[in-house]
Amino acid sequence: MSNFFKRSLTGAIFLVVMIGGIIWNIYSLTGLFFLISILGLDEFYKLLIKSGNEPQRKLGLLCGATIFLLIGFSSLVGEHAVLYLSFLLLATIFFNELYRNKQNPFQNIGYTILGIIYTVMPFALWVNFLKAYSFDTGNYNPHLLLGYLFLMWTNDTGAYLVGMAIGKHKLWERISPKKTWEGFFGGILLSLIIGYVISLFYPELHFILWMIMGLIVSITGTMGDLVESVLKRSLNIKESGGILPGHGGILDRFDGVVLSTPFVLVFLELIRTIGALIK
Repeated sequence: MSNFFKRSLTGAIFLVVMIGGIIWNIYSLTGLFFLISILGLDEFYKLLIKSGNEPQRKLGLLCGATIFLLIGFSSLVGEHAVLYLSFLLLATIFFNELYRNKQNPFQNIGYTILGIIYTVMPFALWVNFLKAYSFDTGNYNPHLLLGYLFLMWTNDTGAYLVGMAIGKHKLWERISPKKTWEGFFGGILLSLIIGYVISLFYPELHFILWMIMGLIVSITGTMGDLVESVLKRSLNIKESGGILPGHGGILDRFDGVVLSTPFVLVFLELIRTIGALIK
């Protein structure tokens, strides 16, 4: 099987599973994002272990899974309980390191907690936001998440195509030699255009707000991609994993998502708050 065909097939299956899981209902979304989070967290720990570090993989996975469920189902346990219980779980990572007798104990603790923040919390927060948003609207509505992902994929595609066609000036050569300023602005332009198009199908946001989200996604998504490039370079690897043939690992596919999510969700929460105040 040629690499192009393998990459295309994997990409098609990936899109079907992602969009199908998001559209079906809030429970399929929760299950899909839980799986992505835990696979991404395990991938993160395995990369570190392979490079000679010693994060607490098993306890980290357990804490990550529990924190995802706490955040995702915060309406059942209460926001304050989520905060207290999450910190309690993170505290156990500190205590557990006392029994391991490993070198660089605080580095191990730091990497273990970093993995949870980096790979679990973004997806858990999306589930939490959509649960709250669905409660406000009276029914499950995945349009904001789908629009966000369409903008992310559009930015990646636009940056790649424009960069390949006319890219000459390096964006951040030390970190990612192939990225160019032309590709960066090409991704932004295409995201702004698609933001307007999305508004025609998903009227939950005014077209200007969709375009603003496109700008946020383009900037923070690109920065997230660069951050993951720094991670891979620091560990001397090319791909984070091989779970998606032809596309690398979970971290490779969601590098822009994990660090753009907090900016986008704060933006959406501001819109909700202002909208509530106006009403």
